Amino acid sequence: MNHDLIIARYGEIGLKSPKIRSRFEKKLVKNIKAAFDCEVDRNQGRIYIFPNDFDEGIEKLNRVFGVVSYSPATSTHSTYDEIDETLGQYTLDLMASGILDENTKFAIKCRRVGKHDFTSQEMAAHCGGVVRDKILAPVDLTNPDLTIYVEIRDNDAYIYHEKIKGPGGLPLATQGKVVVLLSSGIDSPVAAYMMMKRGCEVIALHCNNDPFSGPKVTELFNLLVDQLNEYAKGVPIKKRVVDYGEYLTVAKEKAPEKMTCVLCKSGMYRIAEMLALKLGADAIVDGSSVGQVASQTLSNILATRYGVEMPILSPLIGLDKEEITKIAKEIGTFEISKIDDGGCSAVPRYPETRADLNRVKEACESMNQDEILQKVFENIHRD
Repeated sequence: MNHDLIIARYGEIGLKSPKIRSRFEKKLVKNIKAAFDCEVDRNQGRIYIFPNDFDEGIEKLNRVFGVVSYSPATSTHSTYDEIDETLGQYTLDLMASGILDENTKFAIKCRRVGKHDFTSQEMAAHCGGVVRDKILAPVDLTNPDLTIYVEIRDNDAYIYHEKIKGPGGLPLATQGKVVVLLSSGIDSPVAAYMMMKRGCEVIALHCNNDPFSGPKVTELFNLLVDQLNEYAKGVPIKKRVVDYGEYLTVAKEKAPEKMTCVLCKSGMYRIAEMLALKLGADAIVDGSSVGQVASQTLSNILATRYGVEMPILSPLIGLDKEEITKIAKEIGTFEISKIDDGGCSAVPRYPETRADLNRVKEACESMNQDEILQKVFENIHRD
């Protein structure tokens, strides 16, 4: 197929005010250019992409948030003669590719913007005749096997037959920064992805639990960030690692053992808040799903967030493991997350599942949580 551009479409960006819409469009164009080598024009709700490597553009556009769908297209001018010539050749290419034959029910859909001496319906009927001149395939406007689109905008025309689904959402970095508590598990990378899809720039915070966990955990964290960065072209994920083993050691020594997981998560939120304030982030994100593990019962969720003033967002809160795993497989993080990382030996045999907030407060005071967390945070590093 002799395509010379890709037409990209967005969704909810078009619902914004003109000023916001223009800003979001510009950010989307910037992110597209960062994803692959190309030239980009935007005009009346469409983004026209001219990639240096067409196959690369088709592949990587599927990872640019804000793109709802896109189509490899062939351009021409909006005169009858040039449309006839280009559509005729396009039809022959479809036949040569095995996409169109005498038994293929087809339809023409025409969309027109600007002033022309024909209506959209008249041009669609005319284009149907052009196709039928090349092959006597049946026309079916109700349930076609193949739809050929003819999009006319002022003096230009574009012909295509595919609409490839994009990731949707909002352009990355249009909605501020968030600190994501990113482990080596299945859930938190999906939570990071979902916030990226909503336009948030991500700062990935990893808590290294050594000596209660091995080096594999940090290795997998880095691999997960690399995979998520496939969706973050133009706004790469910032990484921060905190050596968290000292905090866990104090928690196990100076607080009831069954509260270790509650205090662990509580400390992570506090560290994430410190980092967010330092780097100008607006919220904390985690991979919590109600009832999935001991620290994610409703009472424990309340207790672990005590003392944190910044919003904590949990985009997976209502999803089950099967739903989360499905997304992880789609975005390429599942195969990394399922690698055995050795687990965490700090987890007690009988972890607290119904934490009482007053007892949590007492435990935090008994271990001097504020002091130890400040000491831990001072040694945070980029890995």
